[in-house]
Amino acid sequence: MAIPVVDLSDFSGDAKKKAAFVNALGKAYEEVGFVAVKNHGIPEQTISDLYKNTMEFFSMDIGTKRKYEIPGLAGQRGYTSFGKEHAKGSKAADLKEFFQFGQTVEDKDPIATEYPANVTVEEVAPFSPTFFKAYRAFEGSGGLLLRAIALYLGLDEKYFDPFVHNGNSILRAIHYPPITSEPQSAIRAEQHEDINLITLLVGASADGLEILSKQDEWVPVTSLPEQIVVNVGDMLQRLTNDKLKSTTHRVVNPPREKWGSSRYSIPFFLHPKGSMSLTCLPSCIDASHPKAYPDVTAGEYLDERLREIGLKK
Repeated sequence: MAIPVVDLSDFSGDAKKKAAFVNALGKAYEEVGFVAVKNHGIPEQTISDLYKNTMEFFSMDIGTKRKYEIPGLAGQRGYTSFGKEHAKGSKAADLKEFFQFGQTVEDKDPIATEYPANVTVEEVAPFSPTFFKAYRAFEGSGGLLLRAIALYLGLDEKYFDPFVHNGNSILRAIHYPPITSEPQSAIRAEQHEDINLITLLVGASADGLEILSKQDEWVPVTSLPEQIVVNVGDMLQRLTNDKLKSTTHRVVNPPREKWGSSRYSIPFFLHPKGSMSLTCLPSCIDASHPKAYPDVTAGEYLDERLREIGLKK
């Protein structure tokens, strides 16, 4: 399935191009929940460095990696070992390990006290600076996409800006190790929806991502190397009272002949500050679409979901 493709440079173009971009993005999120974005603004060298450092980290022995697994952080910073996370509603652990890098507050915003410090990997010197650089690039691209979404929803273009400035976004490096014995399931990461506002996924070292179509069929997601895939998360779905869809997706095992290969994937989960209200927008509620969700803040919702997927007790 070739998901809809949009060109982010159009959003900074003339009024006609900008309006067409906003409409194309919004329609895709109503109908599919995923888009491929070209001219996304994340430098190719940064992406290459991200994957290089990610592979170097995960190639280390488990004892070394576990130095960076910090108790009490619910996996929100540093390393999470293999089999710790599972999809909501599933008891089967996902076949992955991952490392998470979070917000760095640089402007004396008091919200800094709410965030744990990032974990520095001593053995891979460029790791932290590379992830910081990439984090800022993802924030920039994600912020532009949210401005387009705001316009599509009839909101002020900068509606999301104060909520995502110094927001609780996460850059996650995922490693799906080689399959060494007959797996219990054909799934590396069970079907799920993302928690956040939007997810930006830059590349993956192998195929495997599938989305559940409106026809209730699993279809592989394909995008070109110069594109990133961006999908709606549950927070945005709640905020828009289901107008914009948080699409169910999963990662499947490769064919047997590729079991010996690792798969790497690096998504950026764009979260707002925990204080943001996810109360359904009045403009998304009418007689045909009654309010579907109780009021909750982004922080409360995140805590609830982290417990559901096994990262928080």
